[in-house]
Amino acid sequence: MTANYTEDSIRTLDWKEHIRKRPGMYIGKLGDGSSQDDGIYVLLKEVMDNSIDEFMMGFGKTIEIEMTGQYVKVRDYGRGVPLGKLKDVASKMNTGAKYDSKAFKKSVGLNGVGIKAVNALSANFKIEAFRDGEKKIIEFTYGEITNENELEKTTEKNGTLVSFEPDRELFGNYHYIEEYVVSLIQNYVFLNSGLTIKLNGQKYFSENGLRDLLDQNMSTEGLYPIIHLKGEDIEIAITHGNQYGEEYYSFVNGQHTTQGGIHLLAFREAYVKTVRDFYKKEFDASDIKTSIIAAVSIKVEEPVFESQTKTKLGSKNIGPNGPSIRNFIADFLKKEFDNYLHRNEETAGAFQRKIIESEKERKAISGIKKLAKQRAKKASLHNKKLRDCRIHFSSKDELKSDTTIFITEGDSASGSITKSRNVNTQAVFSLKGKPLNTYGLTKKIVYENEEFNLLQAALDIEEGIENLRYNNIVIATDADVDGMHIRLLLITFFLQFFPDLVKNGHLYILQTPLFRVRNKKETLYCYSEKEKEKAIKKLKNNPEITRFKGLGEISPDEFKHFIGKNIRLDPVRLRKDDAVNDLLEFYMGKNTPERQDFIVENLKIDVVD
Repeated sequence: MTANYTEDSIRTLDWKEHIRKRPGMYIGKLGDGSSQDDGIYVLLKEVMDNSIDEFMMGFGKTIEIEMTGQYVKVRDYGRGVPLGKLKDVASKMNTGAKYDSKAFKKSVGLNGVGIKAVNALSANFKIEAFRDGEKKIIEFTYGEITNENELEKTTEKNGTLVSFEPDRELFGNYHYIEEYVVSLIQNYVFLNSGLTIKLNGQKYFSENGLRDLLDQNMSTEGLYPIIHLKGEDIEIAITHGNQYGEEYYSFVNGQHTTQGGIHLLAFREAYVKTVRDFYKKEFDASDIKTSIIAAVSIKVEEPVFESQTKTKLGSKNIGPNGPSIRNFIADFLKKEFDNYLHRNEETAGAFQRKIIESEKERKAISGIKKLAKQRAKKASLHNKKLRDCRIHFSSKDELKSDTTIFITEGDSASGSITKSRNVNTQAVFSLKGKPLNTYGLTKKIVYENEEFNLLQAALDIEEGIENLRYNNIVIATDADVDGMHIRLLLITFFLQFFPDLVKNGHLYILQTPLFRVRNKKETLYCYSEKEKEKAIKKLKNNPEITRFKGLGEISPDEFKHFIGKNIRLDPVRLRKDDAVNDLLEFYMGKNTPERQDFIVENLKIDVVD
């Protein structure tokens, strides 16, 4: 039987229905706040972007944010939304001042969509505008107006106050992770000298721009002082660390372009060419870029991003009548970076020594790499270590953000996840036994060790994380001593050789229930002793209690609940004060006596009478 296709099949959604039905088009993914790119942070960013644009135009040097549970308030001291257009700005698509490039020459938001998405996806939304001694307030629920006040007199300073509470029906039992919010705020102040942002009274301010950004995100000292270059509409900071791989922070008009774009490609090309020209030697590009830590910020008129979430720049030119972004960045580096190296011989020497060191290591493992690639290609054809998903990165953020790979131990666990996963977006990689402790080893081991070689190939990260095939890398091990050990070994591997995966928020630990409590009417899954006790009280009548000893004991039908919409993920995060080398040395190094003393001193023994 075929469905009828008539005039009745055609319907037009109003603005809020469309946003709520297709949120991925506007905010990427939904999520519960455990990931830095989850929708609740995008909502905050959309509101913040409007306040930042006011600051960039020269109005309002302070932005205040209050967060109480799920309720968020953002107050700026810009010009304030024109009172007669307040309703349109909050609830009428394709409405905003940013279509007029004279009013907002190099702003972040251009499409007149962002604040409307926040409104439609919030259970409660209120916008207040203060302008020249008058104020207006409009309140919404799920995008519908519930209250609109008449104009009133006010003594409040000019500006706008937006309050919102994301909808639990869409975002589930979400929560804001303070570190993610602070990271967002810090990026704003690093990129906007003179701007103060207060989060629940805590003040954030930067004097040195991108230099402060690199310093904040580096857990160890760089190999030489940070190179900080500034020009009109461009700012760059560069140094080298001891880590493998490359680490970049890229921005356009204050927007953190986490997926890069034309400007980042242009920087990497120009950086390599400038170094080669300065040293008058054709160094391999990979040797020049290995261990680099850099931040790049440019300002563009009417930027074109590849999605509403603005994580990747698509513009080719600085402005309608300006030079290409590639030429703009190349010319800047050719002059300023080259001049810096000429003026700072000590830094230039450290720079060259690092390149030569990388060159030696690359040549030492070049033969092994070729064989390792052949083995990985052959293995992918003949074994089932990787059960791939059907969808990988595309230009659509909503597909990109959902791709996940589970790294499991043993056949039973990988079998359960494989049978219950979403085959479109979730892949499974099965480990064979405990992986090697890689602390203190060189990258040569990644190619020599079959497990790590195949894992690297599955993720496609040999040349950096730009080609990363899955947005979320999830370690899924049993909640016992062996499972914890495997977690530590995998985290050590990623921190040792691919720290940018961790720093960019791609690595997670899967939380699975420890207990199942059920009676004839209801089944509850519990992730802790406390949850188990609550479940027993709720179900009463002697419920059946099962303790899961491993992932393999959880049936595929049950597993669907734990890796679907209600998946619980603990992000693996790095902070500035996390001394990675010291942590790895203590927990994964050969300092057995010190570690033994620590365990003895911190061991808790329950004494039972």
